[in-house]
Amino acid sequence: MSSVLRTSSRAWLLALLPALLLGTAAQAQTPPIASGPAHQLSLSASAQTEVARDQLAVMLQVTREGSDAAQVQTALKQVLDTALNEARRAAEGQQMTVRTSGFSIQPRHGRDGRISGWSGSAGLTLEGRDAARIAALSGRLPGMTIVSTGYSLSREARERHESALTEQAIRRFRERAAEMSRHFGYGGYTVREVTVQDAEVDGGMRPPMVMARMSPSMAAAEAAAPLPTEGGQATLGVTVQGTVTMTR
Repeated sequence: MSSVLRTSSRAWLLALLPALLLGTAAQAQTPPIASGPAHQLSLSASAQTEVARDQLAVMLQVTREGSDAAQVQTALKQVLDTALNEARRAAEGQQMTVRTSGFSIQPRHGRDGRISGWSGSAGLTLEGRDAARIAALSGRLPGMTIVSTGYSLSREARERHESALTEQAIRRFRERAAEMSRHFGYGGYTVREVTVQDAEVDGGMRPPMVMARMSPSMAAAEAAAPLPTEGGQATLGVTVQGTVTMTR
């Protein structure tokens, strides 16, 4: 009896084996389902404009030398205090800020390596949108020499123009997304992800003009005339980048 069962089981398995092999082969030949996103489009749009740089920064400096460090420090402090007080009076209620920087005293060494004297310097920066006032003031601060000037774009001007540029760039992005979706045979689109970036295309500040070191007599003669300045143009830009899903 058991021999008959074993023979019957083997016959049943042999009959089923071709169907199993056929199913396995069919499963192996089934193409994989694409896992990536479908109907998606990446694109960008931008808007730019030229804006006049409206903020002037003038850096001034006083230098002193002497055999005694305390005397050099006192001389620097006297010149800086006088210039700072006059600059503060001129800046009161005006579109101008005043700040000090770089107060330092260093030893000078002779050929034998010993200290032969002391040299020191102190800086003062005038910055703001009232370029005419800053230029005139920088030329009459006693004991201070102009070492560099530079123009930049004020925060108020940047924010005002970037708001309009952002609106323009977003509108261009939407128009381009709709146009390209139509070209691909779709009826519309939905925004999947988007980023908005703003930047000053040609740098944040016009390269500063470095002034040559002048003798006291030359500096006094230069102070008689206002400092000539020209801010030039800055290019602001806003770019919108993103991915949309095209829809039927």
